Amino acid sequence: MTIAIKVYKSYRIVVAACDSELLGKKFEEGIKQLDVRESFYKGIEVSEEEAIKVMQFQFREDATFNIVGENAINTAIKAGVIEQETVGKIQGIPFALKLL
Repeated sequence: MTIAIKVYKSYRIVVAACDSELLGKKFEEGIKQLDVRESFYKGIEVSEEEAIKVMQFQFREDATFNIVGENAINTAIKAGVIEQETVGKIQGIPFALKLL
């Protein structure tokens, strides 16, 4: 399993990370919507170990995170970027936002 990661650098660093197999998919539950657009999430595809390194480095740089998918969420938890209690779900797909 790979994780797609894209790092945006503007006035603030934004890290978009998702399970690669979720790219291009859309999930809806009531009024909630999760759109895993390739244009936003598709960057490089990396292993869990590589994703942890990227996430930890960007976390130290005060980045904001947008994370979708079970593998990406578990990786972000291992990296110390998010906590399990901050994870939501839409149609069973876990997601988290980390805004600093």
